[in-house]
Amino acid sequence: MNISDYFTLTPGQQQQFDALGPLYEEWNARINVISRKDIGHLYDHHVLHSLAIAKVIRFQPATRILDFGTGGGFPGIPLAILFPDCQFRLIDGTGKKIRVVQEVASAIGLDNVEAVQRRGEDEKDKFDFIVSRAVMPLPDLMRIVRKNISKQQHNAMPNGVLCLKGGSVDAEVKPFRHIVDVTPIDRLFQDDWFKQKYVIYVPA
Repeated sequence: MNISDYFTLTPGQQQQFDALGPLYEEWNARINVISRKDIGHLYDHHVLHSLAIAKVIRFQPATRILDFGTGGGFPGIPLAILFPDCQFRLIDGTGKKIRVVQEVASAIGLDNVEAVQRRGEDEKDKFDFIVSRAVMPLPDLMRIVRKNISKQQHNAMPNGVLCLKGGSVDAEVKPFRHIVDVTPIDRLFQDDWFKQKYVIYVPA
């Protein structure tokens, strides 16, 4: 599955995406940041999945984005490649995962990424958007990150939280039912794996 089937890429962006496969295979052999059985599906299950957020919003230049609980760098690294004029901070409480993120970002020349070992509760800065991938139940996530959402607007969509979720999300979105937007990813990308997977947007 090619990223360029769904997004218009510069040659430099294509090179950066192409480099992710070998880099993650190399690092995953040392530090398990992606399930061993899933590393062969890096581009569809991790990279393209992360980029579903970019089908919901096109971040304007100078947008500041926090990837909360980034793990091995998802969704932050793919989004940072696609939006080079935006600033990304990727945080995770596990140091060895942050080391992988730092090494991958450095290897492909991502100068708009800052990777920091930090728990979300300890993050103090303000951002336009918070992104995450299945880190915790949505109400818990919202309680932690509300303090980090800036009042200044750069984008057509109001600042808020964009998270990737799978399975039944009804209970999680119920507290936000009057404002939440749920986008099924299988409408965006043609692959059965994306069934029952969603981009959830909560303005805050």
